Formats: sequence, structure tokens, C-alpha cells
Amino acid sequence: MFDSGCWEQDRLEDGIQSDGLMPGDKTSGRGHKSSNTFFMETGPGNQVPQAACVNLEPTVIAKDGEELPAGIFVYGGPWKYLTFLNLLLQMTFFGLAAVNDLQPGEKAESALNRWKDLLFSVFAFPVGTFVVVLFWTIFAYDRELVYPANIDAFFPPWINHAMHTLVLPVLLGEVLVQPHTYPQMRHALAALSVVGVAYLSWIVWVYLTVGVWVYPLLGHFSAAGLLGFFFFNMVVVTLLYLLGDRLNSQIWRKNKAE
Repeated sequence: MFDSGCWEQDRLEDGIQSDGLMPGDKTSGRGHKSSNTFFMETGPGNQVPQAACVNLEPTVIAKDGEELPAGIFVYGGPWKYLTFLNLLLQMTFFGLAAVNDLQPGEKAESALNRWKDLLFSVFAFPVGTFVVVLFWTIFAYDRELVYPANIDAFFPPWINHAMHTLVLPVLLGEVLVQPHTYPQMRHALAALSVVGVAYLSWIVWVYLTVGVWVYPLLGHFSAAGLLGFFFFNMVVVTLLYLLGDRLNSQIWRKNKAE
């Protein structure tokens, strides 16, 4: 797709008037000028385009005539999406767990094992479960609020399930096959709160910067509604942390008893 907008920008940057003339140019017809990159000077002194500008922005070039939702790739890229951050979190945890399993000697007291348990108990389990539960709850109510239908033209359903479904059974499997040492509750909840507030501040910053909410759902709330929704989410994540602690205790206390 040819983008006429870039011509206007280049014209203004080079000081070219709408009629093609450059009143401030004193080098007419002599040597190379910066404007020669995109414009060619004719005999009368007019500047005419001599390059093809092609816009490769993903929101413009789309598959089968579809368009991605506005703003999906602007400012922050994938780093503003909780799903993407959660996938990085899960890969970090399971990578750390693999390295821990491969190290020789006693693992239970190693610093690596303590960091692995901290990462799983405070972040990987509650955040990963939260992403799955909240995503499918909103999706069932109205998918346009969280995962618009036109995204399906770019990301097939199996990718959606890989990002938003598979995480939960993998986490539950980890609970069943490996015990984890949970930190003191006040420390864990403090860490969760700091990370939660940091992410909420990030998505609000994205909105204030580019005027696009990370998730369409957020655009339906008033300021008070947003505060209430964010508070509700923090409560849910806290409850999921407590659930993970309870499952870990129940499953591995029973195993020790047997």
C-alpha cells in the first residue's frame, strides 16, 4: 500500500511548498541536496516525488483484507500485554527449574532452588492462573472486550489456547509433581502488590501516551470504575496465591504422611 502521508511529512521537512517550490533554496540545479533523496527538481525549479514510499505497518497490511485492532503494535509492542509478560514469566520459571534439576548434589537448600520456589509461589502460579481465568471469563461474556474476532485472521485458535489455556494445566501439573517452599505471607503479598501496581501504572501510561487502552474492556470504565476493576483484580490474584499455598500444603502434607 502506498502511503501519501509520508510525502507530506518529507515535503515539510525539506521546506518544500505545496506547489513544489523551495523559496529558501539557494542551490537550485547545483549538486546534491538532502531533498534529492525523495524529490527531483524539474527545469522550472519545482520538486516532484521520485521515490515510492511503502507503508509496512502491520495495522495497514493485513491478511485477507482484515486489519488488526488499532494500536495493537503501537508504543510498548507486546510488552504491554499481560499474556506476553506471563509467557516470559513461565519460561523463566521452567527454565530455572530445569537448571535446578540438572545441578548435582542437594537441591533443597540451594539458592537456585529457593529462587525457583519464590518465583513459582509468588508469581508464576497466581499470575499464570489469573491470566487464564480472567481471559476466558471476559472472552465468554464478550470476546471483543479482550480478544477481538479479527485477531483470528492472524493468530489461529491453537495459538490462542497455547497462550491462554495450556498455562493452567502445566501449572497444576507442577503443583502435583514438585513441592514448593512458600515465603512468609506478608512478604509474598507485598511483592505481588508492587508488581501489580507497576503493571497497572504501565498500562495507564500507555493510554495517556497514545490514547489506546491495552485491552478494549478498559475503555468502558469511568475513572472510579477503573480503580474498582484494578482493585478487584488484585484481590483475585491474592486469592490465587492463597489457593496455590493451600494446594501445595495439602498435597505434600498428605504425601509426607503416606
